[in-house]
Amino acid sequence: MDDISFRAQDGKITALLGPSGSGKSTVLRMIAGLERPDTGRITLAGEDQTDASVQDRRVGFVFQHYALFRHMTVRQNVAFGLNVRKEPKHETVGRVDELLALVHLSPFADRYPNNLSGGQRQRVALARALAPRPKVLLLDEPFGSLDARVRQDLRHWLDELHRELGVTSLLVTHDQEEALELANQVVVMHQGHVEQIGAPEEIYNQPATPFVAGFVGSANVLEGRMRDGRLRFGEQLLLSAERMSDIDDGADARAYIRPHDVRVAHHRENGNAVPAVLERVNNLGWMSKLHLSLSDGQALVAHVPNEELGPYEPGEQVWVDLRNAKVFASDEELTASAVRAG
Repeated sequence: MDDISFRAQDGKITALLGPSGSGKSTVLRMIAGLERPDTGRITLAGEDQTDASVQDRRVGFVFQHYALFRHMTVRQNVAFGLNVRKEPKHETVGRVDELLALVHLSPFADRYPNNLSGGQRQRVALARALAPRPKVLLLDEPFGSLDARVRQDLRHWLDELHRELGVTSLLVTHDQEEALELANQVVVMHQGHVEQIGAPEEIYNQPATPFVAGFVGSANVLEGRMRDGRLRFGEQLLLSAERMSDIDDGADARAYIRPHDVRVAHHRENGNAVPAVLERVNNLGWMSKLHLSLSDGQALVAHVPNEELGPYEPGEQVWVDLRNAKVFASDEELTASAVRAG
């Protein structure tokens, strides 16, 4: 881990986003008190909790694989944390009933976890974590073991639930769509350090590093070399892009371009368009994926809504307008990592 530092927004969801092995779950476990940081401090609700026990930190933890007690009913699982704290029985009953209604599981109160679906078990786990009224809710890949349809439904449900409760939450995920949909703030992590912190739209539209540009959302990556302040690939020049003025002439560079920012036309409509050959078209329902080959052989993918898609045939020459490109020096990621490592 390398100088991990961020502030979660009070009452909001902060997502720790990154590939496996980036350190995001380790950060969550340190916040929960399950692991201890070598250096630095952990502050929760304005209080230094670095040396506090797990019980004293008042955090709720939801794991990927539920971690429910199989020998306990749904009601008993939700009440577990309250019983450990020796809350008065009538208060415990009231709190459990409140949470079961909130997560839409009141009819299943007397069932055991083995008699529930995966989505229902995860809602029990969330209710159990919320029962002691935690200062911070920690969610470690909470939907990772569920199928795509159930994940989507639970994301929508969690979003509505969080809007109602407003508990400060940290969500660990490798799913970019999950982070962008649920979080108010995203912390992108890679190889034990923070690459960028920002609102979802900032992370997506204004990536600060090559890793963020390539990891958050799909992107075409075009290899080229800087010439007169422009990126040249083959015989073509990328006329319009961000950050190109920061790269020296003669340096190798990469342009990151979202597939939905590639415009395709039969004729050259402006000076920024470059020629390409259409290789194939995949119809995906509401939009089509166009696979293209540029004049220097580099591959390019365009996402075009079907209502905007004209009649194209494989092998046909077309013109592509490359918009909103983000250009980084090819060695920037390596250089940045070397600097961060000291």
